[in-house]
Amino acid sequence: MSDQIETDVAIIGAGPVGLFAAFECGMLKLRSTLIDALDEVGGQCTALYPEKPIYDIPAHPAIAAGHLIGNLEQQIEPFGVPRLLGRRVDRLHGEAGHFVLGTDRGDEIRCKAVLVAAGAGAFGPNRPPLAGLAAFEATGAVRYACRRREDFRDRHVVIAGGGDSAVDWALSLKDVAARVYVVHRRAKFRAAPETSAQLDAAASRGEIEMIVPYQLHALHGAGGALETVEVATMDGQTRHLAADVLLPFFGLSMDLGPIAGWGLDIEHSHVQVTPASCETSVPGVFAIGDVATYPGKLKLILQGFSEGAMAAHAIHPIVHPGTALHFEYSTTKGVPVA
Repeated sequence: MSDQIETDVAIIGAGPVGLFAAFECGMLKLRSTLIDALDEVGGQCTALYPEKPIYDIPAHPAIAAGHLIGNLEQQIEPFGVPRLLGRRVDRLHGEAGHFVLGTDRGDEIRCKAVLVAAGAGAFGPNRPPLAGLAAFEATGAVRYACRRREDFRDRHVVIAGGGDSAVDWALSLKDVAARVYVVHRRAKFRAAPETSAQLDAAASRGEIEMIVPYQLHALHGAGGALETVEVATMDGQTRHLAADVLLPFFGLSMDLGPIAGWGLDIEHSHVQVTPASCETSVPGVFAIGDVATYPGKLKLILQGFSEGAMAAHAIHPIVHPGTALHFEYSTTKGVPVA
């Protein structure tokens, strides 16, 4: 069923950054509508790793990704933000103050500003080039996301990769899996220093086995059931690791989809913005979170939160031209009623 909606700000992407941007808009009495191609809010936090702990959210020493999304939903509840889910924005027409967006389900959204918080866009995993991979993917023996830790209880798990996802999940699964192997082509990891140190400590205690310097070479099993993961060094030495599940964490491939055709300045599949306002090269269109880029950009959720606040303030004069914005702290103004 299609909808016709009038709103002040159309927020494309209902991940954590998009949700917080809706809160910031609400605090400035800007009406917003969330639009997302997924059938539920939360973006990667919900779709890929709802139980993964996140350690760099202020005031939360650790918080599961799914719980973070739940808290953000609760935060915007007073504003009654409409959500168009399972919809992909494929058209943008107009100019600042008078935009019209269309979706692949025939929705028409009339808005005064557009805020792109699309994360990795239409994201998908970077798959390892292994023979017979599809058969193991079909049975879940090869997975690119971990939605429930219990799925791995008493199983032999091989994790491949050298970034935050590989390290975080190795630490998380070591307490439930029968065995956790971490395969990486070099000893140095790209993860946060603290979690890398925790990985080294867990390996020294025998809780995780480090397979370094190796890379994935082949999968062995029958009928989609994985038996061993074959790994190899650059000079051809091989090992066979007994495995029930392989988790390859080689990042996500990023596809901006129709957004790439809106005339925005694009750099390596990211949207260039002005740092102070997060406005793109198209006046009235803003971008925040992982999809946005500028000198000094850090791909952190907390930086996306900050960008959401800056963008909301920059949007205010577009929605309310000639009206001064008297900024007040939330501690003094509270949460206004929508």
